[in-house]
Amino acid sequence: MQNTFDVAVIGAGPGGYIAAIRAAQLGFAVACIDDGVRTDGKPAPGGTCTNVGCIPSKALLQSSEHFDAAQAHFAEHGIGLKDLSIDVPKMIARKAKIVQQTNEGILYLFKKNKITFFHGRAAFDGKKEGGWQLKVSPLSSDKNEETLAATHVIIATGSSPRALPEAAFDSKRILDNEGALALTETPKRLGVVGAGVIGLEMGSVWRRLGAEVTLLEALPEFLGVADVAVAKEAAKLFKAQGLTIHTGVKITHVKSSAKEVAVEYTDAKGAVQKASFDKLIVSIGRVPNTRGLNAAAVGLALDERGFIAVDNDCRTNLSNVWAVGDVVRGPMLAHKAEEEGVAVVERLAGQKPHVNFNTIPYVIYTTPEIAWVGKTEQQLKAAGIAYRTGSVPFMANGRARALGDTRGFVKWLADATTDQVLGLHIIGPMASELVMEGVIAMEFGASSEDIALICHAHPTLAETVKEAALALDGRALNF
Repeated sequence: MQNTFDVAVIGAGPGGYIAAIRAAQLGFAVACIDDGVRTDGKPAPGGTCTNVGCIPSKALLQSSEHFDAAQAHFAEHGIGLKDLSIDVPKMIARKAKIVQQTNEGILYLFKKNKITFFHGRAAFDGKKEGGWQLKVSPLSSDKNEETLAATHVIIATGSSPRALPEAAFDSKRILDNEGALALTETPKRLGVVGAGVIGLEMGSVWRRLGAEVTLLEALPEFLGVADVAVAKEAAKLFKAQGLTIHTGVKITHVKSSAKEVAVEYTDAKGAVQKASFDKLIVSIGRVPNTRGLNAAAVGLALDERGFIAVDNDCRTNLSNVWAVGDVVRGPMLAHKAEEEGVAVVERLAGQKPHVNFNTIPYVIYTTPEIAWVGKTEQQLKAAGIAYRTGSVPFMANGRARALGDTRGFVKWLADATTDQVLGLHIIGPMASELVMEGVIAMEFGASSEDIALICHAHPTLAETVKEAALALDGRALNF
């Protein structure tokens, strides 16, 4: 096996495997090292996103949404069902199959692009003339350690879930995102610490399947990162669905037993509260994966929060060493990691790429979906930026009525003087797809009038995006 490369990528998550593929496209000799492993011992490239994050969570969200629709909404369409049931192990097996297909798809792409794949754990083994030497430790005792050399090294090792200080993950009662995705039966009482993306999505899955779900959020405001109007609408809709959400919570004690998890916390008013759950999902953030890299030995600098320190171009303090994705500053999003990975290798090829953090979209795949790009109203107010807003509910959209999902709205924010688009905020059906109109508009420096003048197909949900742009000038046609 070849052991000298132009580029070695440590990690095969979204940032890593995409960087490796783009590097190969540009003519570099590329190696990618990853320690993801399936239960059968075979490689599991794709990182958290593919294996225990984005992809499997969407599979369970889709399954649970079908079940919820069959229970609550099929009758509206004249569809009658008897003896409706959910086979949770079969649902989990479908999720596992999708993950496996994605793993195998990445390995196929490596082969197609002539990327040398090493299955193991990579660590720096010192400098080598013109680059770096890496050691790859095997994942099983029947394999030997390997050594490779590369001119450039890209670190894309991702992140891991953060545990509560006094309650380690045990994969039985106290669960991280991986445990939440592997439950084989619906818990009667489910507690979720953290009402962010993971908490809301996992809470939604198991609520639809019959669990009593309580979310405990430390921040005083629900979804404080989202536009305030979207957050208020989301809180109302989630409460109507049966999710119980407490904000301003401080967890003081967690005790796990063979039968349940007991949680003690103070509420927003400072009163002591107690709750018991069959399972407790903890989703309070993630920490960068830097252990095992031998970073200290080679002098790789970390910042005060433990992330690899990089400049705006993802360069570390070491020559020819780069880092992307969750292991560096910025939002922990798969698509952000991908963009950084591509940008790094294009810089190596002498190109001038750019990653615009201001146009990275955010999505929460609940029902209804929540998505946004750009500034929120509260951010614009805090910055003293004069703006105008236009908002239209999906209730005014014919396609939404036909779908039977008229919850939520579309909201544009534009500069009061120039009319340049500053943000797009959506809560409603297919928000994850519709938000891309805002991303494109902001990338091209468009005005809200530009959006309002574009012909949108009828009947589509996208018409609401146009209507909201028209609403900025008080000339919405269907609302």
